[in-house]
Amino acid sequence: MSVVSQVILKADDNLRYPSSGELQSISSFFQTGEQRVRIATTLAENEKKIVEQASKQLWTKRPDFIAPGGNAYGTKQRAQCLRDFGWYLRLATYGVLTGDTAEIEQIGLIGAREMYNALGVPMPGMVESIRCLKNASVSLLSEADAAAAAPYFDYIAQYMAG
Repeated sequence: MSVVSQVILKADDNLRYPSSGELQSISSFFQTGEQRVRIATTLAENEKKIVEQASKQLWTKRPDFIAPGGNAYGTKQRAQCLRDFGWYLRLATYGVLTGDTAEIEQIGLIGAREMYNALGVPMPGMVESIRCLKNASVSLLSEADAAAAAPYFDYIAQYMAG
């Protein structure tokens, strides 16, 4: 939920107008809007490149994943991994846009850890894949934009680490 929605809901719950501190947080949110949109645009426009780089990093670090018996062995399994990379990139982008992790959790993380466990996907591998996705993503951003985007990838990785 965006800062604006949070402020409005909190004030409404208490039957009051937003406080000056709350209004300042909204103002700060708007001041970073251009940066958040720029980051989201860069990530969206480079999804294929980011997923490709992240998967190469992961397969280099963990060749056992694509070896016979690995979770990403075979065309179908590898395609599913790449699909998931794109999904988690979108989730991080949603966080960047809203300036919050609530959407990341609600849209894509609730139940994900349990699903991967049920499928026998090693969670340390998922955490490593998110780190590779983060590295590939922030490499395309300026230092300031990378610093703003990185926490959303970190949040996903921490959630997966459980």
